[in-house]
Amino acid sequence: MPNPIARGVDRVVPRLLPGRRLAYRHRINGPLRSERRTRLRIVLVSDAWHPQINGIVTTVNNLCQAITKLGHTVELITPDRFRTWPCPGYPDVGLAFGCGPRLRPLINTFEPEAIHLMTEGPIGFAARRYCRHCRFSYTTSFHSYFPEYLKLRIGVPLVISYAYLRWFHSRSEQIMVATDSLRGDLSGKGFSRLVQWPLGVDTELFRPGDKTYIRDQRPVFMFVGRVAIEKNVEAFLRLDLPGTKYVIGDGPQRRELESRYPRARFLGYEQGEVMAQYLAASDVLVFPSVTDTFGIVLLEALACGVPVAAYPVQGPSDVLGDHRIGILDRDLRRAALDALALNPEDCRRYALQWSWEKSARRFIDNIVPPGVRLKSHRRRFGN
Repeated sequence: MPNPIARGVDRVVPRLLPGRRLAYRHRINGPLRSERRTRLRIVLVSDAWHPQINGIVTTVNNLCQAITKLGHTVELITPDRFRTWPCPGYPDVGLAFGCGPRLRPLINTFEPEAIHLMTEGPIGFAARRYCRHCRFSYTTSFHSYFPEYLKLRIGVPLVISYAYLRWFHSRSEQIMVATDSLRGDLSGKGFSRLVQWPLGVDTELFRPGDKTYIRDQRPVFMFVGRVAIEKNVEAFLRLDLPGTKYVIGDGPQRRELESRYPRARFLGYEQGEVMAQYLAASDVLVFPSVTDTFGIVLLEALACGVPVAAYPVQGPSDVLGDHRIGILDRDLRRAALDALALNPEDCRRYALQWSWEKSARRFIDNIVPPGVRLKSHRRRFGN
């Protein structure tokens, strides 16, 4: 079958670079940018997928849709394609240990032109091992401070976790990160070849809505996310605030916090239109986490015209900047109260700048670095 990417490519010659890293010399008629890369066949590997509800799943889901709309074909390799074991403390998180033998034919059959590893779990590990064995180029992305999470949950020393992550990303052609501050932080921790990949928000789903959807006493302060120690949810629940506190999400701390703070409304996980309606009906999104690398829910709230209150840390600082759409303060109570005075129209206007189409175009530009042409890898994907 003819390669649909071959149009415009005069010659592709493999050559082995020092350090056993495979790249390609190539000559292309015209610029090698996302608008010229039509019909790429892309493998996305992720250990995070439904029924999990988190920022990585949101990113993978929206990225796949946006990439497809740009004309590319995506093969998504996720835990639902393998036998999994529940992660301790997170039964909805399936870990696909030993998935390598089943993963390899999936990649072979698809014959990709680019491979991207979204996560560093068992599936990402198996895909990395396969790429290294076959000497295929690939890219990776860094989404979460898992070393900090593991230290908080079970006391794993940071030096061990970061040693693994540095190894995992060490042969990636490029490591994608959502913000400049994350790139700087990881660079200081020994990561290299870091490139920015801004994320996005679905502004059609998340939009201003009817405040009467919530009929509790105003103002309504809302937390959305995993109810776990790394999200610092109790810092929100402890605040002496007027009105009503809402917690949308679930996790290992929910039962404990629900009994400790009976006046707060715990709704569990909500998704789609229902989730968007609740968020739009709130008055302030309170984001107490100090370990998030980005926080897509911040953009979702802003798209609904809801201002944000957060600590002045990486993640919220990157998303909000110095715009009058949220309050960053070490006193989270003061931030939540001051956010009530912000203009919802400013929040919505700012969120409209963050689209998944823009994010997908940057992703496409990042997955095939200059000087590397993954198209030729198809020769090695024989059945």
